[in-house]
Amino acid sequence: MGVLTALMACIPLIHFFIGFALLGLGPAGSDFAPRLVGLIFIILSVFIIAAGWILAVLIFVAGSRLKQRRAYNFCLVVAFLECLIIPLGTVLGIFTIINLTREPVRNLFNR
Repeated sequence: MGVLTALMACIPLIHFFIGFALLGLGPAGSDFAPRLVGLIFIILSVFIIAAGWILAVLIFVAGSRLKQRRAYNFCLVVAFLECLIIPLGTVLGIFTIINLTREPVRNLFNR
């Protein structure tokens, strides 16, 4: 799931390059509107890409912690965040939450 999230976070690279194209549009004294739109495209795409990659890293770390049965609260929070990735992340996140809230699983983390 972490790899898929990281790959899907790269989709806004299209908007990033469109923003660079709009920044370079026309001579230096031309209209300001295309450059403003290009700057907005660049800023938003960088924010979305960074957020997706951070979420992918969190999913990798949570998977490792689940395997080691450590950091119960961290794994639970990442499972909730994973629900934002529709539809596959939602299913995986809900099943993780259901499993983590069971008493025997919680006891495995407490050891």
